[in-house]
Amino acid sequence: MDRRTFLKTSALAAAGLGSGRIAAAADRPFAPDPAHGWRVFEVTTRVEPAADQGAPQVWLPLPSVEDAGWIRPMGNLWQGNAASVQEWRDPAYGARLLHARWDAGEPVPVLEVVSRFATRDRAIDLTRPARPAPLDEAARRLYTQPTALLPTDGIVRQTAQDITRGARSDLDKARAIYEWIVDNTQRNPKTRGCGLGDIRFMLETGDLTGKCADLNALYVGLARAAGLPARDVYGVRVADSQFGYKSLGKSGDITKAQHCRAEVWLAGFGWVPVDPADVRKVVLEEKPGLTLQDDVVAAARRKLFGAWEMNWLAYNFAHDLKLPGSAGAPLPFLMYPQGENAAGRFDSLDAAGFVYKITSKEITG
Repeated sequence: MDRRTFLKTSALAAAGLGSGRIAAAADRPFAPDPAHGWRVFEVTTRVEPAADQGAPQVWLPLPSVEDAGWIRPMGNLWQGNAASVQEWRDPAYGARLLHARWDAGEPVPVLEVVSRFATRDRAIDLTRPARPAPLDEAARRLYTQPTALLPTDGIVRQTAQDITRGARSDLDKARAIYEWIVDNTQRNPKTRGCGLGDIRFMLETGDLTGKCADLNALYVGLARAAGLPARDVYGVRVADSQFGYKSLGKSGDITKAQHCRAEVWLAGFGWVPVDPADVRKVVLEEKPGLTLQDDVVAAARRKLFGAWEMNWLAYNFAHDLKLPGSAGAPLPFLMYPQGENAAGRFDSLDAAGFVYKITSKEITG
């Protein structure tokens, strides 16, 4: 499936609206083969920011993560009536977004972005070390350094040392942190959105509850404090689970299906996928009364150290992101549509007040 097919099959030519294609480094000929597990998805984000308090602007995350083994962005298209639409790439993490501005006199601002990507399930055989390319020093520094909400000193470092005491290898350390988080945290259904990821606050207060951006951030922060390169991966679920987990998938309207995962770099294996937060999601949501001892939870726990089901779009790894042209503070992470006007930044967790909708569909044939 090449770009020309994408352009022909994406119905973006609406009367009176501007449109365009966003060129990407990853947007080059690629034919995903279903026989080798590849699936192709299309995610559409439509945003209609309020125009009653000055000229609005929005920032929409674009697929930025590319790995030949499990995910390939295939291009983006947009349509709308914004006065200016530009792609922007964060120089530190490579996160890509679409930045749109409207004139103050535009009565009904609208922008729609269609992103296509290919993906396949990902699993690392942790019993057989391989020979991955070494992690370069710039990436090692980036993914071991602290961020605003991921400190690596104080209680974070002490907790990491306690958890990994006696671990003989990086793999042992990474697994010990994973098991500790599964055993000691809980998913909190009252947490807004995916959470904030303020791990020092979590450890100092002893409140180890939250959602994916809290629990997986805790994994990343503890791993970095233990000397392991690690990173959050921010994205959105795009399809139902093929492994029977109703809690670990979402299709159609995915406006509230954002999900953060984590990776840790291990010598002999490279980047290893983990997701302790989804183990806790299974406990809470799969069916009433589950505990860590139930078979369905134990299976997820085994799988999610070293594997991901790829019914999910990975946007980026970015932290402390300063939006181009924004008067607001840097974002802890970019996973939701963002917007602001003269009155300030919109609430991205209120898709009714800051009107947007995200949908997904699988492309077959």
